[in-house]
Amino acid sequence: MDVLTAKQLVIAAGEKLVETGLIARTWGNVSCRVDDKTFVITPSGKPYIGLTPDDIVEVAINTLEWGGNVKPSSEKGIHAEVYKAYPEAGFVIHTHQKVASAVSALSNGIESVAGEAAKLIGNVIHLGGYGLPGTKKLKKGVTNALKLSPSKAVIMAHHGALCFGKDSDEAFEVANSLEKVCADYILENAKSKLGLKSDNLDDFCTEIADKLTKSQKTVEIDKSMLYNSTCNRESGEIVFTNQTDGSEISMPINGGAGVAALAEIAEAHRDIYNACPKFNNIIHNASNEVVAVSRLGKTMRPLLDDFAQICGPTVKCAKSYDKAAKAIKGKNAVLIKDKGALCCGANEGDAQAVDMIMSKSGLTLLTTKVFGKSKAINPAEAWLMRIVYTLKYSKQASK
Repeated sequence: MDVLTAKQLVIAAGEKLVETGLIARTWGNVSCRVDDKTFVITPSGKPYIGLTPDDIVEVAINTLEWGGNVKPSSEKGIHAEVYKAYPEAGFVIHTHQKVASAVSALSNGIESVAGEAAKLIGNVIHLGGYGLPGTKKLKKGVTNALKLSPSKAVIMAHHGALCFGKDSDEAFEVANSLEKVCADYILENAKSKLGLKSDNLDDFCTEIADKLTKSQKTVEIDKSMLYNSTCNRESGEIVFTNQTDGSEISMPINGGAGVAALAEIAEAHRDIYNACPKFNNIIHNASNEVVAVSRLGKTMRPLLDDFAQICGPTVKCAKSYDKAAKAIKGKNAVLIKDKGALCCGANEGDAQAVDMIMSKSGLTLLTTKVFGKSKAINPAEAWLMRIVYTLKYSKQASK
């Protein structure tokens, strides 16, 4: 394959990954084999939408050497390991897909895959040992998993998934099949270990929260009262947008009359904006997984790398809306007991990233409750990832 064609295939795959929700912003990476010595891969820290052939980097499989002014993905080493171990592999995607990420926080991979999924992926999906993003330790963990048995997918501990195939189409097919395999794995174990009856992940989240809180009454969220907000610092106004019908209501950020229809919710947004001048957007996440976690009333800690990077080393749970501003101090999100979470950012894109990570991390936390105790990422490593992301990748992602 010529280099330009390979680069164009990578660009198209990156766009498709964003569209399908298997990846977002600068997370993950995509590569395509050129020949037995070379592959091309997405750049480090650049969004997938808008990439050009000049942004895609040519890398040597055996030495990882590359040329030019654009830096390749820091995970180029794990792509090279796939191409070395599987000569028939022509395309690799490293995703942060939701359900496989939830399984990545467990102590083992999936020991038995059945049916059509087994024919496509393999009979076993191994778990690669944990290592910080871009490190030799991470590469070693993936390399060891690739050696265990033939499989077109590896789950990367506390991180995401690595999927590959002979071409882009097969790699996508593997990634999509992996999500279903992981969902079935969670639900089957929830039934066998905890006696839950759920046959889908939304119901699973609600049911396990009922069990963990020993609640006889499921918490109901009034969807018509869910609002996101934008703070215009220049005009001094906060604009609330209803998630259901798109209607808008505004209120002053400093004093003045509040919004009677929103009451304590509006005051919580205003308190956060006044306490945290860096925030200009807030999204109220009331997904099943986040509401379920908020019912537990406990602090969330990073079970996934991107939680540490995007949300920080902890996300606290406020007992009520009026406690939100104090609980969020120094973080990008805050859980509200029984109400979900407020996800904050300097702009809409940043708030959306937090919103997405909170949903994925909520499912991850609930999944670990099925399989017993799980170990959060080391606090020092979580802080390190947060600092690196804040100083480097978040700035590149917002360009």
